[in-house]
Amino acid sequence: MSKTKGNFTNKFKILLVMAALAIPVLIAGHGDASARMIQDLPEGEGVRTVRMRCIGCHEADLIISQRLSREGWVKEVDKMIRWGAIVGDDEKPVIVNYLAAHFGPKKESATGTAKNVAAGRGKEIFEARCLLCHELDLTAQQRLSRSGWTREVEKMMRWGAAVTPDEKEPLIDYLFQNYR
Repeated sequence: MSKTKGNFTNKFKILLVMAALAIPVLIAGHGDASARMIQDLPEGEGVRTVRMRCIGCHEADLIISQRLSREGWVKEVDKMIRWGAIVGDDEKPVIVNYLAAHFGPKKESATGTAKNVAAGRGKEIFEARCLLCHELDLTAQQRLSRSGWTREVEKMMRWGAAVTPDEKEPLIDYLFQNYR
């Protein structure tokens, strides 16, 4: 055996050993991430299909934060399918039923949808900037975390919403305190 071929064989063996040692670490790390992503979905009929078809692209908090009507979930699932989600014809109603049952619109309280918290400046910004384009029920259905509202407001600002940087935090405070 030539020296070059021997070096190649030794390097190849080392590479195989390193790969064999790395695979369990990678799999274990991926398993932990998957567990974190699916731990927040409530158990129920259809949860397995939602985990299989939705969690690959979305973390559970994105799904949990939305509060859509059945019709809204149908539109959302149809949109995801148009965007490339692989969902069988028999899986779509299972997904929609699960999402509508667990993440439907929040019930209105006797005092209305908003909790009348942090009205002040945040409410003024919300009414002047957000309600120009969005209906109140769209906002009320979102039920986002603080970080979710931050992402949403920043996205709207990138898309041209007339929210100034100094209006951003009061608006996020108002949305989080009243629509979560």
